[in-house]
Amino acid sequence: MSSNNRHRVVITGMGALTNVGHNAADTWDAMKSGRSGIKTIDSPEFDQYNDWTVTIGGQVRDWTPDAIMDKREAKRVDRVSLLGLAAAQEAVDHSGMDFTTGDPERRGIVMGSGIGGIYTIETSVQILENKGPSRISPFTVPKLMANAVTGNISIRFNLQGYASTHATACASSGHAIADAMEAIRSGKADVMIAGGAEAALTPLCLGAFMTMKALSTRNDAPEKASRPFDIDRDGFILSEGAAVYVLESLEHAQARGATIYAELCGAANSCDAGHITAPHPEGRGATNAMKWALKDAGMDPTSINYINAHGTSTPLGDKAEIIAVKNVFGEHATGTGGLVMNSTKSMHGHCLGASGAVELIACIHAVTDGIVAPTINLDNIDPECSGVDIVANTAREMSVNYAMNNTFGFGGHNVSLIVGRFDG
Repeated sequence: MSSNNRHRVVITGMGALTNVGHNAADTWDAMKSGRSGIKTIDSPEFDQYNDWTVTIGGQVRDWTPDAIMDKREAKRVDRVSLLGLAAAQEAVDHSGMDFTTGDPERRGIVMGSGIGGIYTIETSVQILENKGPSRISPFTVPKLMANAVTGNISIRFNLQGYASTHATACASSGHAIADAMEAIRSGKADVMIAGGAEAALTPLCLGAFMTMKALSTRNDAPEKASRPFDIDRDGFILSEGAAVYVLESLEHAQARGATIYAELCGAANSCDAGHITAPHPEGRGATNAMKWALKDAGMDPTSINYINAHGTSTPLGDKAEIIAVKNVFGEHATGTGGLVMNSTKSMHGHCLGASGAVELIACIHAVTDGIVAPTINLDNIDPECSGVDIVANTAREMSVNYAMNNTFGFGGHNVSLIVGRFDG
């Protein structure tokens, strides 16, 4: 136990399935190499409509669920759960832990998804309209429900302990990881699976974000469309993906001789209580989330070497986040203190509820590998976003002891996580 009577929480397994990589290692390789996964959307369900002003997105391509589930079973599960299951399977395999032995009541799960089974909702509405209610699949509800990702993963790995699902828009997986960390800290669990999954690159979701003018319309140059903090940014890129982690108490991990990749040191969340979609213009909620996460970790702002920004490439969001970072870190961010920040969304776009989990990969590797991924497409920084080193276009080799991961969502939800190098 730590001096404040809390169990330390470590990360012993990672898994991911994204538009830049079909596993965590390939996802990280793309991030540090500055390789974009944004392309013109290639899905037949979009072809029935011809009035798209946005035709680009971050699809998970050339992947089938065959490795994790037979085809008949896969038809009974929404795409969001399939992505989550694939990432969870990799995380469990990576951890080297045998989930078939031990006490399942001391193992739990918290997952996040902002939208849930939207593929099922959209296709079911079409069936209802074209064929009538009697033709709706009996699997519709278990496919579309927001907690289906959590449920499917818990069944696969017999996780009978602490369990929950977070649906706080783009902050969902950040909330999930923080909640799972707290379950271990407080002694409610020894092992937690945590992360997020999203599969909302559908006609309804793309159309909805398109009509609210939230998306980039740089259709002629997809790989350059996501450009956080750049003066020419014009919106985010809708993407899908999943990332999942195995978290353990330090005692449990050491007892089984696990490889420890990093330590979760602190977390906090807040609410803007301002506007349902726009961030607080002075970054009020984001400021509190970062400040309270530092307090939770018992750290001074100067302890943080790197921030993985929410950085969506929207005019309002990027500016508000810069203001919040300056509020919390002051001269450490704007002077010669050595704090740097990036947005890996410049490469993989915005995975909505899964974004925090996907981006935690970059934080973990920053502390283990000493490399901060670049913010690509940062050609001309917006003067209102200047003053902070945003690691433009080229990865940076540097020593990172502690990294902060920010995820902010519609509804005014804000989450900050702190991950640190594990030195025993």
